[in-house]
Amino acid sequence: MADYVLAIDQGTTSTHAMIFDKSGSVVSVGQKEHEQIFPRAGWVEHDPAEIWRNTQEVIGLALSRADITRHDIAAVGITNQRETAVVWDKNTGKPVYNAIVWQDTRTQSIVDRLADGDPERYKSIVGLPLATYFSGTKIVWILENVDGAREKAEAGDLLFGTTDTWVLWNLTGGIDGGVHATDVTNASRTLFMDLETLSWREDILADFGVPASMLPEIRSSSEVYGTVESSSLLRETPIAGILGDQQAATFGQAAFDPGESKNTYGTGNFLIFQTGEEIVHSKNGLLTTLGYKLGDQPARYALEGSIAVTGSLIQWLRDQLGIISSAPEVEKLAESVDDNGGVYFVPAFSGLFAPYWRPDARGAIVGMTRYVNRGHIARAALEATAFQSREVLDAVNADSGVDLAELKVDGGMTANDALMQFQADILGVPVVRPVVAETTALGAAYAAGLAVGFWDNLDDLRANWQEDKRWEPNMDDGERERELRLWKKAVTKSMDWIDDDVR
Repeated sequence: MADYVLAIDQGTTSTHAMIFDKSGSVVSVGQKEHEQIFPRAGWVEHDPAEIWRNTQEVIGLALSRADITRHDIAAVGITNQRETAVVWDKNTGKPVYNAIVWQDTRTQSIVDRLADGDPERYKSIVGLPLATYFSGTKIVWILENVDGAREKAEAGDLLFGTTDTWVLWNLTGGIDGGVHATDVTNASRTLFMDLETLSWREDILADFGVPASMLPEIRSSSEVYGTVESSSLLRETPIAGILGDQQAATFGQAAFDPGESKNTYGTGNFLIFQTGEEIVHSKNGLLTTLGYKLGDQPARYALEGSIAVTGSLIQWLRDQLGIISSAPEVEKLAESVDDNGGVYFVPAFSGLFAPYWRPDARGAIVGMTRYVNRGHIARAALEATAFQSREVLDAVNADSGVDLAELKVDGGMTANDALMQFQADILGVPVVRPVVAETTALGAAYAAGLAVGFWDNLDDLRANWQEDKRWEPNMDDGERERELRLWKKAVTKSMDWIDDDVR
């Protein structure tokens, strides 16, 4: 019997292939970054062809570093950046335009047109407000702005998918019989899927002007979708799990039951709170989304607080400002000062997501004096992640009526001890990191392994979870309230920036 499961984690900044054993431990990793394309202010794109090339390369890296072959792999799972939209020609396999990334804000005018004064027009059906974040308006932009795209789509020649679908289609043969499918978690991020029926809504598609023929088949998160095509290093291996990245991270944290949650620290931050088989509509700025669906079992739902810019802010300090040469340097720089020097950094580069949903907001650094140095800027950038997570957690507590006793965390930024300690301080509850902090890939591996019997049930997965480190809050209540008051004041300074004639 095969001893491992391989997960493909197609993320915002890079693609990973990670191989896991039955204990959920990492055996090997292949990873490669892809280009971040910024054609103009507010536009963020990726090259889908580059992503597919990188996917093939990292699979090879992971297999070679583990010194194993496809015969040792029981199944493949896929997880992905959820709202990033790819549209391609099914006859040639070539994208008609770059992938439009979830952070991209170019579709605000389309959002305004569809909302017609009510951005929550479809929220009771799909769980989401109309916003540039979701993939539906990105499809509309491509159909309206790429020459010939509308005609090809209406002729049935174009396919849409988030990057899980793009990777799945290519892995299973592409133009030679590739499987065009997605799972419920990714489908729930398009603005098109009915939360109750788990099917595409024809009336909403008609409002958007998107042909139904473009959309992938909606499947569960854990089942065999197809096998890898014959020219791949993984040929004939079943692809058996798909979860959007944040749901995958929750699954990897073994947070399966109502009331369980996690917060992922990646390009952005995403807190997911499981609500079980109940669809809970937020009154406090959260999204209602799919948590997971295992085969024929009932769907499980969740509330989500989505924050657009956290880890990408540190990347911005490195790439755009040049005040650090590598991301880990930010911790040392932040610790070179005793506090933030009165500086607060609101990174509303794509507007403000949860709990505000203010597309008119833009990034702001406030409280600057001549005293401030780059250490204060670095510290304020780290603290922004913790402040934003606190506001989302407050919204979760208000919607659920139950205050979380501790916060499970994962993702690359959890390696930053200074950030995790400040997060515990500003929350006033313990922060807990598992042994395997990259739980996104682990969750996809779990979904795939369950489908083929590599793991028997959720109890097997719960048994794998182990605590690595815990941070206890040590900030006094008065200081915490002062910091939160100043943060909220800073947030107001970022709002009302975009006028009708500025995009």
